[in-house]
Amino acid sequence: MSPRVLLFTGKGGVGKTTAAAATATLAARRGLKTLIVSTDAAHSLADALAAGPGELAPGLHLHQVDTQKTLERHWGELQGYARGLLTELGLDEITSEEITVLPGAEEVIALLELRANVRDGRWDVIVVDCAPTAETLRLLALPEALDWHVSRLMPVGRKLVRLAAPFVRGVARVSAPGEDVLDAAERFHRGLMEVRELLTGEHASVRLVLTPESVVLAEARRTLTSLSLYGYRVDAVIANRVFPGEGADEWRARWVTAQARLLAEAEQSFAPLPVHAVPYLPAEPVGEPALAELGAAMYGEADPFAPHAVEPPLRMSADELTLALPGAERGDVDLARKGDELIVTAGPYRRILALPAALARRRISAAELRDGVLRVRWALEDGPPAQAGSALAFNSGSESAS
Repeated sequence: MSPRVLLFTGKGGVGKTTAAAATATLAARRGLKTLIVSTDAAHSLADALAAGPGELAPGLHLHQVDTQKTLERHWGELQGYARGLLTELGLDEITSEEITVLPGAEEVIALLELRANVRDGRWDVIVVDCAPTAETLRLLALPEALDWHVSRLMPVGRKLVRLAAPFVRGVARVSAPGEDVLDAAERFHRGLMEVRELLTGEHASVRLVLTPESVVLAEARRTLTSLSLYGYRVDAVIANRVFPGEGADEWRARWVTAQARLLAEAEQSFAPLPVHAVPYLPAEPVGEPALAELGAAMYGEADPFAPHAVEPPLRMSADELTLALPGAERGDVDLARKGDELIVTAGPYRRILALPAALARRRISAAELRDGVLRVRWALEDGPPAQAGSALAFNSGSESAS
């Protein structure tokens, strides 16, 4: 059986690492074999848990990715070819080594390691401390974006490499990539697509961590919309550092009032998702005992490890495509059709959906955004799809857009 996978993200500084560590500690205290890992290059998990990698307590394990070793395993042939190519162009070995370390490699490798940990079969719960929201969204969008390019370029690329290899070696005086390099690129691509399938599956979900501040709340709303656009399910919100109202002096009473208003706004914005409020503690929760206590206070009577009941954001049938975009408003969403692809834009983020053959032949009869759900309906008869880049007007309605 697949483990429960919980990803924690939020604006930098809101306490997402503490929330992730507290959740993992609580899981272990309840007898679940728990692994906690990080895709955040800052690696502050060990500081929060006050321990290094390995078994921290019965059933609780911390895993820190050895980026260099794992990079060589997943990317070795590609990195080796790039390093050799740069050396042939006249760069020394040390400079070539530094240049061929991929930007953002640590986060990508952590995703591939997550897939290996799920396959391992040892864990009941895997908790992932993700990077701040902007980096996390880029990371989670990577597999599908890469798939779009690789699916179109790889078959053509193999043919071009075979044809151009003699020219590259004879004229440019550098080596062309061989079949082993192209095979490695395909394996890397398949690995990322398996990670995406895992993280959008029924056993995985994201938890948004925020503090009751207007700027943080606004970013969390946008993050929920963007995660839904890419097909990731959010099953809970953690509101951290909430001031207790009892015995508040005048200065703290103002914070209590402001936070109460923002918490009510958060509950309305994220409904029907639960919002778990975490009190502002008198001391920083560091170490397994303090984190276990925090985890118990965070979730109360709720079971944070039960299978979630959140529907997948994207559903497709012969008659209709529905995509949940909670929080999206008029003017936020744009829709276009290009051949067998449907291009959905929500704010600064875009997703290209490849339509199955049965739908690619059919025209779109109507599209509307209502109550945070984009609905695209297909005409009963087949017909020519819209031209490349042409916008599809939404139906009029209380939340329609064009």
